[in-house]
This record gives sequence, structure tokens and C-alpha cells, in this order.
Amino acid sequence: MAISEINVRNQFRGKIKEIIFGPVVSEVDVETQHGIVTSVITSRSIHDLGLKVGSEVIALVKSTEVSIAKIGS
Repeated sequence: MAISEINVRNQFRGKIKEIIFGPVVSEVDVETQHGIVTSVITSRSIHDLGLKVGSEVIALVKSTEVSIAKIGS
């Protein structure tokens, strides 16, 4: 499957650096030029997508809320 267009604007291309497997959900760390993006997805999805350390992926970030915290004084 190839993605030709998608409406998610926050996209980060990178390579999978680490996968921490769990029985139902797993953590996937993607190393991008902007830093590490971590995704929690089902372990079944990791298997179905054939994801492994070193796989090239695009992390798609979609959020309906952005919070801001003040730093310092």
C-alpha cells in the first residue's frame, strides 16, 4: 500500500529505532530529524504492517487539543 495523499499535516518521516512489545499494545520509537516520536499501537498492527527496527515509516500526528505549560517564572 502506498499513500499518495493524506490530510494530516503533522507528518514526521523516520526510521524505527526501537519496539517495546507488549501482549496487546506496543511502543514504537521513530527517530526523525526533529527527535524521537513514540507511538503506542496494537501489537497486531506491528505484525500486520511488518514493522521492525530499521523500517522507514511516517509518523502521522493528529490531535484535537494542544496544551501549553509555562516554563520558569
